[in-house]
Amino acid sequence: MIEIINLDKTPSLLSRFTRELRDVTIQGDSLRFRKNLERIGEVMAYEISKKMDFHDEEVVTPLARASVKEISDRVVIATILRAGLPFHHGFLNYFDRADNAFVSAYRSYREKGDKFEVLVEYLASPDIEGKTLIIVDPMLATGSSMELGYRALLRNGNPAKIHVAAVIASQAAVEYVAKVFPQDKTTIWCATIDPEINSHSYIVPGLGDAGDLSYGVKL
Repeated sequence: MIEIINLDKTPSLLSRFTRELRDVTIQGDSLRFRKNLERIGEVMAYEISKKMDFHDEEVVTPLARASVKEISDRVVIATILRAGLPFHHGFLNYFDRADNAFVSAYRSYREKGDKFEVLVEYLASPDIEGKTLIIVDPMLATGSSMELGYRALLRNGNPAKIHVAAVIASQAAVEYVAKVFPQDKTTIWCATIDPEINSHSYIVPGLGDAGDLSYGVKL
């Protein structure tokens, strides 16, 4: 059974970073917006590390030898472009020895309606066979981009463990990902989970378009 961890259930400093991401009076500062995504990535990386395997190593200090714990997992951080980049950077600050993968998964709207399909056009990934795969995307609205990004990554191997990390997710997306991802090795992490998505498939209350807020409005 997939474990779903909503970090908002235990209020922490993470709650302030998430609040600032949502606040329209702060969102105009794109540098601060990106920094908050990065900081949330750092906090979530720390929490995810608690689920990893460790082994004992010995280091030499100026006074003696010390036994220390070191992560055994071989980590690959994968990002859904483009909004995921500052979030990804936060994870990489902590998992600084990780390999990295990037997937472009975007919505292609049909004419002027609300209907769209998700397209994957780019993949840059190392071998993920037997590794711990962390897929990060700040907004998990429907789960479709996450699923297609994951299936694209499978071209380069079958991971031993999967962590899906989102800043804000809809309840529907969490349920969808929990249904389509492998039950025996997936954990879903969210800074917070919102109750619904609107007719445009945007999370409500959400925060708007994380990519535009990070890097400017796209055509």
